[in-house]
Amino acid sequence: MDLQIENNINEEQERKLILKEYRALLRALRKNASAQEKKLIRRAFEMAADSHKNMRRKSGEPYVLHPIAVARVVAEEMGLDATSIICALLHDVVEDTEVTLDEIERAFNKEVAKIVDGLTKIAGVFDLNSSIQAENFRKLLLTLNDDIRVILIKLADRLHNMRTLESLKREKQLKIASETMYLYAPLAHRMGLNAIKTEMEDLSLKYTEPVIYKDIARKLNETKRERSRFIHDFIKPLKEELEQRGFLFNIYGRPKSIFSIYNKLKSKEVSFEEIYDLFAIRIILKSPPEKEKSDCWGVYSAITDIYKPNPDRLRDWLSNPKANGYEALHTTVMSSPGKWVEIQIRTERMHEIAEKGFAAHWKYKEGNPADNALDEWLSKIQGVLSNPDETALEIVNDFKYELFTDEIFVFTPKGDLKRLRKGGTALDFAFEIHSDIGKKCIGAKVNNKLVPLSHVLRNGDQIEILTSKKQVPNEDWLGYVVSAKARSVIKQTLKDEKKQKAEEGKELLDKKLKQLKIENSESNQLLLLNYFKMVSSLDMFYNIATKKIDLSTLANLEVIAGKIKLPKLPNTQKLHANESIDDAVTKTLQKNAELLIMGENTDKIDYKFAPCCNPIPGDDVFGFLTINDGIKIHRTNCPNAVQMMSRYAYRIIKTKWTKQHEIAFLTGIKLTGLDDVGLVNKTTNIITGQMNLNMRSISFDSTDGVFEGRIMVYVHDTEELEELIRRLSALTGILGVERFDSDDTE
Repeated sequence: MDLQIENNINEEQERKLILKEYRALLRALRKNASAQEKKLIRRAFEMAADSHKNMRRKSGEPYVLHPIAVARVVAEEMGLDATSIICALLHDVVEDTEVTLDEIERAFNKEVAKIVDGLTKIAGVFDLNSSIQAENFRKLLLTLNDDIRVILIKLADRLHNMRTLESLKREKQLKIASETMYLYAPLAHRMGLNAIKTEMEDLSLKYTEPVIYKDIARKLNETKRERSRFIHDFIKPLKEELEQRGFLFNIYGRPKSIFSIYNKLKSKEVSFEEIYDLFAIRIILKSPPEKEKSDCWGVYSAITDIYKPNPDRLRDWLSNPKANGYEALHTTVMSSPGKWVEIQIRTERMHEIAEKGFAAHWKYKEGNPADNALDEWLSKIQGVLSNPDETALEIVNDFKYELFTDEIFVFTPKGDLKRLRKGGTALDFAFEIHSDIGKKCIGAKVNNKLVPLSHVLRNGDQIEILTSKKQVPNEDWLGYVVSAKARSVIKQTLKDEKKQKAEEGKELLDKKLKQLKIENSESNQLLLLNYFKMVSSLDMFYNIATKKIDLSTLANLEVIAGKIKLPKLPNTQKLHANESIDDAVTKTLQKNAELLIMGENTDKIDYKFAPCCNPIPGDDVFGFLTINDGIKIHRTNCPNAVQMMSRYAYRIIKTKWTKQHEIAFLTGIKLTGLDDVGLVNKTTNIITGQMNLNMRSISFDSTDGVFEGRIMVYVHDTEELEELIRRLSALTGILGVERFDSDDTE
């Protein structure tokens, strides 16, 4: 009886919590929704609550809280319309419950059903294997042209999943965080959702690099008071000057995101204390549309009257907004204590677009220069998707880099402006004009000067493309281009040529098999793929035609009644007649899906340590199942981890260490400091004398009194490595000691 009362109390508490979250959603609507729209939102809420009533999330809370939270993100943080909020509430009902699209269409309308259908189709973009990834990823991108709200709601869904990731297991956290960093954060960036992109990056770092994340967060908190004082002193004269000039504005300082600080620590190889721009100053102007540009430049003028600007750090996105609609003026100035400070100048309209992206951009659509940018970008997507032969990896690779990159603005000979990725070349520009022009390009004139195809363009360049009817793309061109469109067209052209060449190879193989009285059956061809270690028939035929495969070796095969009998190959699973390599990999993974423990199971599965990150006992690691090389063990913060976890999740194996104190592992130590006589001797004394460790190599390079040393040393685990770093750091003259991932000298 007591249990029944307790259950009733819990149910009542949950009901109150659900209603509380729903009312918060209604408050987010403010006055934007009509009475009819509110009625439909209520209907969607009731349908979601009823459909998900017996479902719970991993955290134990009622599942319906998730769609309500997604709808709140859509309403509060994206500012989308009532239809989007209805679809956010219903985004999981077709996939997870008995509700059908027909029922949704009858209860609402075709538009709602179409968006929910789009969300259902792309629900498993990263599930199962690469071929399914490809199809779902293609569907996801096609919805951009169909209805961009599908992507926006999907991003809201992913953001809430990231906010509630702590209830999942570690390996699941790593997978979802890696996917988010790899695709969803760049998508949010391209949609102009700066606040959501930033939060996704920070949350991804929180789970992929928890120690680094906590360390940066702690240091930001510790320096908060000092930073606030600096910002106050910096802003004070600016505020007085702008008020005197009659501007209406808000001005404030905000810390940079933890992820952007982490990136600076990595790219500049400096300590936290050495990063000067931990924050940015924002000036948000109340300005009518016709005065926006002149007011922003007026504020810039006032700033430079007080502080000296860095001429190389002026960014004008007023004249040419970014492809995601971002408009602002950025400048970096020198403050009185001698620190560089970044200032961002925007109007209220620009600020809303910067934070809420294209959702806010629709609100100001009339006459907005970002319109063309969106249309151009959607057109590029269609270009990439129009290639029917693109594989999963090619689609993700080509498109991903199109999402998250800086842009340059260049001009045609007639003065038409074109946007290119930063790092874009003359060949990229040729393909941007037209695919046929790109394929026939032999060179270009940049600002009237003749340049090669690989010439990297700069902002403001004017380009004239030179073509020849005899020109055809070759493999080297892939190294000359950075845009998805150019890569896609070049690869398709090369693939077409490869197919023609492969036909010749197929004929040669046919003749050889007849000569050896071997059946030209599908099962024999699959066994030959395994024998020649080829991934596809196309590759095998092509390599035969180009003499990279020697058909004379077929005479050594054992043949029984026209059927090939292959010897068992090491480190690979033998393929069955109707089995693909991917199927074999998946089967191997399922067969050996138990927890792999380092130092055990060695009789079952071969494993090697990945040279890209040199893991040692104590590191957070995972196993990656390769096709030909057994299992490779990587650190979870390996430079390649994000790609592997997001693109090949089905090949990841949970991994942990056993005690292996008798085995030493190679790792790298980098030292920086002030050059001093005897420093090398002191360093080697600690390593070999005090800690009794073996070194494989040591190199010191000194320039103008500052040295950098690299040592490859064998340690037993991370504890021993940390103790070595601690002792070396204590040496007089040493400024920094850190581990590095791979042996660059190899």
